[in-house]
Amino acid sequence: MTNRPIGDYGLLSDCHSAGLVSGEGSVDWLCFPRFDSPSVFGRLLDPDAGHWSIQPSAEWTTQRRYVEHSLVLKTEFTTATGVATLTDALVFADNARGHETGRDAPHVLARLIGVVDGEMDFVVEFCPRPEYGLVRPVVNVRDGMVVARGGADVLIVAGPPPTEVDAGVARWHLHLHKGDQMGFALQHAASYAAEPKPWSQRQVRKRLADTVKGWRSWSELHQQYEGPARTLVHHSGRVLHALTYQPTGAIIAAPTTSLPEYAGGSRNWDYRYTWIRDASFTLRALWVAACPDEADRFVRFLIETAGLAVHHDQGIQIMYGIGGEHDLTERVLGHLTGWRESKPVRIGNDAWRQHQSDVFGEFLDAVLRLHENFTPSSEVCAFLIALAEAAAAAWPEPDSGIWEARGEPRHYVYSKMMCWVALDRACQLAEWLGCTERAAVWAATAEEIRSAILDRGWNEELGSFTQTFDDDQLDASALALAITGLVPFDDPRMVSTIERIASDLAAPDGMLYRYRNDDGIDGDEGTFLLCTYWLVECLAALGQTERAFDLFERATSHANDLGLLSEEIDPRTGELLGNFPQAFSHVGLVNAAHALAQLDQPPRIAAE
Repeated sequence: MTNRPIGDYGLLSDCHSAGLVSGEGSVDWLCFPRFDSPSVFGRLLDPDAGHWSIQPSAEWTTQRRYVEHSLVLKTEFTTATGVATLTDALVFADNARGHETGRDAPHVLARLIGVVDGEMDFVVEFCPRPEYGLVRPVVNVRDGMVVARGGADVLIVAGPPPTEVDAGVARWHLHLHKGDQMGFALQHAASYAAEPKPWSQRQVRKRLADTVKGWRSWSELHQQYEGPARTLVHHSGRVLHALTYQPTGAIIAAPTTSLPEYAGGSRNWDYRYTWIRDASFTLRALWVAACPDEADRFVRFLIETAGLAVHHDQGIQIMYGIGGEHDLTERVLGHLTGWRESKPVRIGNDAWRQHQSDVFGEFLDAVLRLHENFTPSSEVCAFLIALAEAAAAAWPEPDSGIWEARGEPRHYVYSKMMCWVALDRACQLAEWLGCTERAAVWAATAEEIRSAILDRGWNEELGSFTQTFDDDQLDASALALAITGLVPFDDPRMVSTIERIASDLAAPDGMLYRYRNDDGIDGDEGTFLLCTYWLVECLAALGQTERAFDLFERATSHANDLGLLSEEIDPRTGELLGNFPQAFSHVGLVNAAHALAQLDQPPRIAAE
């Protein structure tokens, strides 16, 4: 069961935690009560790491969709004897609407089977394995409900009494006729806490319907975009909301760990954290597809999480935990076989220890987008000024780069560019920060950085900006030189770079690799969706409408049947690769669609 395609899964979220449901109705990934908590079901990474499946007992076919304007999932089963629907959701608090969606989430996974035609037999299998499959809890029946106890978790399944319980697994055999419905509710509590009161059948139905209303209220309040790919953009906005940890406003890169960049490979990382690098790109997408208030909360979270570290000369990390944690030490779960035997399976992410000087620019670019929304305290001003000064000091030094190479530090062009961004944005913020006297110095340093990039980051023979100074290797991140404004899109060097990257870093289908040179990590990787969407932005800015439109559709065609994207694409098979769903890919889709919307005659996207 660990061989199911990554694209076979649908996302559930209550803006605290996330689950993945296969096309066969099996919850194969669920972390309670936070995105980064140990999994309760982990069959995604190992056949013995837990699952909860609801399936017909006879041969079936399926179709599925999200209920309109929501992330409540409906799977339709068709057998020789009937048609049934399975509705799944991590439910919101009762009557949570608009900005309140996600607050005080009850940490309940609700599932409802309903037969709409004929009759059907079902097999339900509840196999909890907390702590990434390490714990095999005692599962028994008490007062008609299933209770699983073991380790730090208590799991309660309310619903009909099970048919059998054996070896830590509860099973139900159900026969339902047209019009019949049967609900289940999985509730989570800490082992030392009072057990929650089990939900009734009426509560399951009511709370599922209420969660649909909650999602729709959020969409109606926040989603105003009317450009190309409107449906896709709005859906991506809901995905970004789903990947937001509501208590803090942190946005995770993805709700999974160790889904590989290539099947059987070792490029397997834990993405259940928030990266500063993603900030400026994500904020652009939130303004287009979601909610400016959420963008504001995200920036405030970053300031509050990172601010004191700079004041104590500890530097600024590239990433943080969703509650503001700094220590994200990586370790290997050797007992898990991994998706398609892709090892090692990791939790934590040692990239938090890396020095990446691009974070200064991403932080200040994010603040520039939102600075009119709030008045900074003296502490915040001091922090942001310190970031600008840190960028001025760091830019001549090598670092680990945007892609978190695990080799020796190098002089990455992207990192230098983002130091320029930091100082350019600091100049624009100088009056707001109350330090206009520093603007001239920052501007002079910014120009020094720009000159160095134009000199040492440009390869005349290659006709392109390169990955590092004095280099002949291409990197798709050079496209950001134009997106950030350091080099105009129509500058001949930028036009040449765009064409060179579109040619030399492209797979046969036109999708882009990040780069093709050795990065110090074993194994291959797929083509990178975010980079492909960057190329769409560049082509649109150059007025190359048809090329931009075609590439956008090609990239977006890789979304699964529920409109979800992973990080990368297998260039041989077209399969989704990497952690899933990936926030950066949905950010790229939104920003690329917005770029197409700026054209004099925006294209109509067939995928709408």
